[in-house]
Amino acid sequence: MSDDRSIIEGLNRRDESALQAIRQQYGTYCHNLAYRILESHEDAEECVDDMLMAVWDSIPPQHPDSLQAYLITIVRRVALSRYRHEHRQKRGGGAFTTALDELSDILPSDEHLEDTIEQRELSRALQSFLLTLKADTRQAFLRRYFLSEPVQTIAETLGTSQSAIKMALHRTRKKLKAYLEKEGLL
Repeated sequence: MSDDRSIIEGLNRRDESALQAIRQQYGTYCHNLAYRILESHEDAEECVDDMLMAVWDSIPPQHPDSLQAYLITIVRRVALSRYRHEHRQKRGGGAFTTALDELSDILPSDEHLEDTIEQRELSRALQSFLLTLKADTRQAFLRRYFLSEPVQTIAETLGTSQSAIKMALHRTRKKLKAYLEKEGLL
């Protein structure tokens, strides 16, 4: 079981080897994402385990078009939940917190979101906004704010300088703020 379609078919048949295939094919990637958020290998590994359990419980009835995107969404949600739980009273100084702080002036707080707008509406607006960006800018934005990658890693991946990435992210945050204001979400 190596391709996504056969993994999903295995999950639909309730074949536990599909979970092993997911761990083998996507485990390191998911672990690294959770680690960038939590900064703990043990917690990241638990997030991967929780993600596998969530996948087992959700397929079927879910039939994701992109297994990788589905897994990333789940592991990110699990890691964010764990992060919020562990940092409810205090905000640490890790890389994930720094990335969140960069967006804090633009995006409403979680409490404000629950009181005033549906999270789906904001998600749709963010997706629409991302489609307006050039490919490299969109990739830098997603790597920084969705995958929590450090600026240095993004610069190396995209073959540019850290200052160019910082400037692109700064300009994109300003554009995002204007876009969300125009959409009435701020």
